[in-house]
Amino acid sequence: MARTKQIPEFEIEVGGEPYLWRLQRTPHWSSDPAERRGMAIAVRHQEGQREAVLEFPPGPQPRFGARQLQASQIAPELVAKAIASAMAAGWEPLSRGKPVAIVVDETGG
Repeated sequence: MARTKQIPEFEIEVGGEPYLWRLQRTPHWSSDPAERRGMAIAVRHQEGQREAVLEFPPGPQPRFGARQLQASQIAPELVAKAIASAMAAGWEPLSRGKPVAIVVDETGG
């Protein structure tokens, strides 16, 4: 039987409501600027089903040999601000439906 990879989820409270988030995608780099992608965080309400995928811009390319981004390195304040921005953009965390992709800036706004 194959072992499945466990992706850690982290709890965070925004506006008095509990949310769970995880690192969906780490930044991807390429010499072609059109191929660069920033990190993405998947968020859902603790009691809801609908996810929002918050996509960040790529930012500066790391040094050669730098360690891969870990979820524990992401500031909780950044995640909280990005969740608030997603709700301001129209994401309804307690509704049902497909995951919503929302692009935020590097500060989560």
